[in-house]
This record gives sequence, C-alpha cells and structure tokens, in this order.
Amino acid sequence: MVILKTPEEIERIAASGRVLARCHRLLRSKARPGVTTGELDEAAERFIRSQGAEPVFKGYKGFPGSICASPNSMVVHGIPGKYRLERGDVLSVDVGVDLDGWVSDAAVTLPIGKVTPVARRLLASTRSSLYDAVQQCRVGNRLGDVSHAVQSRVEGDGFAVIRSLVGHGVGRSMHEDPQIPNFGDPGTGRPLEEGMVLAVEPMVNAGGAGVRIGSDGWAVYAEDGSLAAHFEHTVAITAEGPLILTPWDPDERTDARPAPSAATA
Repeated sequence: MVILKTPEEIERIAASGRVLARCHRLLRSKARPGVTTGELDEAAERFIRSQGAEPVFKGYKGFPGSICASPNSMVVHGIPGKYRLERGDVLSVDVGVDLDGWVSDAAVTLPIGKVTPVARRLLASTRSSLYDAVQQCRVGNRLGDVSHAVQSRVEGDGFAVIRSLVGHGVGRSMHEDPQIPNFGDPGTGRPLEEGMVLAVEPMVNAGGAGVRIGSDGWAVYAEDGSLAAHFEHTVAITAEGPLILTPWDPDERTDARPAPSAATA
C-alpha cells in the first residue's frame, strides 16, 4: 500500500533530509586516503545524534553500522570497519536519518583522490541517471517512466543497471511501497500521485549487471569485480513537480534539473 503524504508531512521528511544532507557534506570532507570506513561511520553517528536524530540503518535487521560504506566493486550495504581508503578508490556512502519519526534516505559515490577515466564516467552516468529519473517524478507519469529514465541513461553510456536491487517509498518507515526498479518501459506501472515520497536510487556496474552477496550476508558486490556506483535522493511528488528532500551538494537545486551525459563529463 502506497502511503500518500500531506504537505506538512513532506516538510517533516524534508527536515530529516536536511540533517542527512549536512551529514553527507561532513562525510565528503572526511573521505580521503588513509581514513577508514569505520571512522566515517563514527563521525556520521556523532553528527546525526547531535542533531536530535537517529541513524536509521543502525540495528536495522541487525546491521551494525550507522551508514553503509561500499568501496569499489561493492555496490551497497557495506558494513563500515577497518577498510582504509586509498587514492583511486570510489566509495558509495548511503545514509538514513530518522528525525522525530520521519525518515530520509540518500546515497552518493565519492571519488577518493584521482580516479580512472572509467570511474569518472561511471560516477557521472549514475548521478546523471538519478537526475533524469527525478525529472520523471511528476503527477500523471508512471513508475515505468522513472525506471526507464535510469536505464536509458546508464545503458546509453555503456554501463549496466543492476536489476535485482530497487528503490522504494519512504516516510514513517525506511522501506515503504512502491518498489522502484531501475529498468522498465515508459508509460507502464503505477501512476504517480501528489504526496508520494520516493527514494530513487540508481545502482550501476561498470561491467555486467550480475551481483553476489558477500560472506557477511550484507555486502552486495558486482559479480564480475567491476566498479560500482550508487546515487540516491528522497524525492516528493508535488503539484508543482518533483522536490528533492535530501540535497547533498551545497549548490544543488531541490527541484529537478538536467544533467550532462557521461560522455561529456
């Protein structure tokens, strides 16, 4: 069941999203060679709790971290720990915040120092596909329009959409209906309605689309060992258009905007 939110409830999620966005900016400033993912996790938890909020991932189905920190071929759900960042890594950082019972969820993949041309293109394509998808989050469109926007950008840039992982609704709970695949046909699926709040999250491999689960039961890896990227925003569908509730860049607009092709990045 999809739970529609009132404008007042969307603002409560946006308040959670503002804490989350500040946390992402903090982690971006700390993610550099020599830093461990465990140190990033500790910094995130301290900051989130200092804002009167809770790290929603911590304890979720037994997950031990406050963030997911997934380097290189690890797509999502990386448990923070002893891994020490190196120049040339890419690190996907996923953060969830619960503020007064309202949840926001967003992810970004960070280059650690100078990265390879393939990594730069992968990150640019995945981020661009997120904005393409956000632009489709409009009353009267369908979920298939959102999914197709991701697939078109990513596959057009020569990368692979991971088909076994999806985005989702968000609100009082971290995972609500509907599920949002990152592939599909335009004009299909559930109609989008005012008041829907969606966590749109392209997850992309530089190689093939296959994934495997790590030995810890959490981490998801590119099956072929290729680099992976993950970008995510919490987005509200309003009468005026899409509204990004988790703007992790200081200069980022909260409404949808076009993004360049990876070929020009």
